[in-house]
Amino acid sequence: MRAYLTDEEQQSLEAELHRLNIEHRDLDAAILALETLGSFDQLQVQRLKKRKLQLKDRLIAISDRLTPDIIA
Repeated sequence: MRAYLTDEEQQSLEAELHRLNIEHRDLDAAILALETLGSFDQLQVQRLKKRKLQLKDRLIAISDRLTPDIIA
């Protein structure tokens, strides 16, 4: 059974979720900009994509904590 979050915990998670969403969008823009340049460092793009996937995993984990369990 999931423990309920306090208001402070929920606000903290929502703030982190917001920050991570911004970082995820920024990485997306950076990757697109590098790929648009034509001559780009493939290793750098690969690292940015890996970081983006890590952020996505963290975003999902936080969203799961914020979403209450629904028992059908």
